[in-house]
Amino acid sequence: MVKIENINLGDFPLILAPMEDVSDPPFRALCKRHGADLMFTEFISSEGLIRDAAKSIQKLDIFEYERPIGIQIFGSDLEPMMRSAEIVEEAGPDILDINYGCPVHKVACKGAGAGILRDIPKMVSLTEAVVKSTSLPVTVKTRLGWSESTKYIVEVAERLQDVGIKAISIHGRTRQQMYKGEADWSLIAAVKNNPRMHIPVFGNGDIDSPEKAVEYKDRYGVDGIMIGRASIGYPWIFREIKHYMATGEHLPPPTLSERVDAAREHLESGLKWKGRKLGVVEMRRHYASYFKGMHGFKDYRIRLVTEDDADGVIAVLEEIREKFADTVFA
Repeated sequence: MVKIENINLGDFPLILAPMEDVSDPPFRALCKRHGADLMFTEFISSEGLIRDAAKSIQKLDIFEYERPIGIQIFGSDLEPMMRSAEIVEEAGPDILDINYGCPVHKVACKGAGAGILRDIPKMVSLTEAVVKSTSLPVTVKTRLGWSESTKYIVEVAERLQDVGIKAISIHGRTRQQMYKGEADWSLIAAVKNNPRMHIPVFGNGDIDSPEKAVEYKDRYGVDGIMIGRASIGYPWIFREIKHYMATGEHLPPPTLSERVDAAREHLESGLKWKGRKLGVVEMRRHYASYFKGMHGFKDYRIRLVTEDDADGVIAVLEEIREKFADTVFA
């Protein structure tokens, strides 16, 4: 049984990765229903939280049906991170997660996200300060290192455990790789197999099918798998992996009607959470993923991403349901 402190996650948890502009409440609701065992919010700027920036504050929204749920923060300065930990605790999540993995330039160039991998002592001291600032279990998501020559993750994980983190999720790439090339899980396994490690170690990177999930579980011995990009527009990935692990058989892919239902629910939840204008606009990035592989979708995608009225978008989705009802997805 895998536990983060006293939080029971089952025998082999499947975790929804924190993804900027993706893992918001409307999307998390779908992933939870389809089998995600643990989910994290989008990452939240510590500077934004202490300034009461509206976008940062809104990302603190969590709901009872999501539990267990973690709120993820990022930053590079001690005081804002400590104060953010206190603000996060007031929001009532089950876990506080620190992002040491985001590779985008605007974050990393400020020494936050994966940028802190260039200063491991600071990474450790910052983590220790956050741990001491909250009664929540603190976890970390990070990468193998900054570059090919600085993949110190085995030592880093040990040091972070020593200052009090309760679990670690590791993306099998360096910051310099961004999302290119193949994720290297051998060093994730080295962390898990380190006899000094006693906290859960979760692997992340390139899990996009039930077969790969089972293969990596067996080969690398991690405590669970974190899934990111493969879930975008496809929350069914969690139930498919669980079914395959239990039976060795594949579930049929979601039907066209199920895809329309999911896209429509995602949109309607976004309208309630973000407001009608922003809900329509921010949903546009998801349609291509929900209907990936569907022949004849291009013209409908253009309509979906140019329609400004929510009722108009819903009408287009229902037209897709009717016209492509017999579409079979492989």
